[in-house]
Amino acid sequence: MVEFNPDGSIKLPEQFARNKEKLKSQRCIKIKRELVNFSAPKRCVLHITLSDVITDDRFIETIYNEFKRRASVPSSIKKINEKQFDVTIETDFRRCSDCNSLINKYREFIEGALIEEKGGCTFEGRKKNFCYEDYFE
Repeated sequence: MVEFNPDGSIKLPEQFARNKEKLKSQRCIKIKRELVNFSAPKRCVLHITLSDVITDDRFIETIYNEFKRRASVPSSIKKINEKQFDVTIETDFRRCSDCNSLINKYREFIEGALIEEKGGCTFEGRKKNFCYEDYFE
């Protein structure tokens, strides 16, 4: 259901309002996944935004460099400004699993204070409710 503010603008849903407040007052990271190329070769971009509380951004590149050293997927990082980074994940068989691995490394470093937006990403992830009967008879 859509709610409106007194001035006629659309009221932000509660979850978005909390996330916006988190970025201003708490130590957290927001990562938005975007699928840039939908046909082969597929390419994804992770838009990383640091909260206002975080003053040292070195950990973003440090974690990325460690990820790049171990990952099979070609990737690159671009610093937009002191609070925003773009990580480009190129096409590869392990593109989605390596991308999730990088996001989990950031989540672990920031102790779970990560806001994740799916954006245009088509990756479904692991099924949470695995049922043996759905796959085997």
